[in-house]
Amino acid sequence: MKKTESSEGRSVRLLRVGEQVRHVLSEVLARGDVHDATLQSHLVSVTEVRMSPDLRHATVFVKPLLGQDEEVVLKALRTNTAFFQGEVARRVNTKYAAKLKFLADESFDEGGKIDKILRTPHVSQDLTDE
Repeated sequence: MKKTESSEGRSVRLLRVGEQVRHVLSEVLARGDVHDATLQSHLVSVTEVRMSPDLRHATVFVKPLLGQDEEVVLKALRTNTAFFQGEVARRVNTKYAAKLKFLADESFDEGGKIDKILRTPHVSQDLTDE
C-alpha cells in the first residue's frame, strides 16, 4: 500500500465514511434505539454527513419529517450526542471515534425558495418559449 494518497482517494474515503456514519445514525433512529421521547415520536431523516479530513469530526445534517418541531428534534439529538457517538464508534471502523455535530438541513428550504421565485409571473415570463 502506498503512503502517499491522492486528494481524490482521500475525498472518496471521506464520502465513504460519511455515508457509513449516515447509515448507522439512520438505522439507530429508525429502530428507536435512543431512549428519548422526542426522537421516538418524530421521524428524522439523516440527509448528509460531512467528515473532516482527519475523520475526527462529522457534521450531521438532519430533517424531521415535514420539518415539524425542528428545534425540539435538534435539541434532543444534541442531548443524546454521546449515545450516537458510541454507536458510530462501535459500527464504523475508524482509528478515532468521530465527534458528531447535528445541524438542520436547510437545502430543502433553499430549493423551495428557488422554486417559488421561478414561479413568479415576472420570472416565469422569461422561461416560456416564444
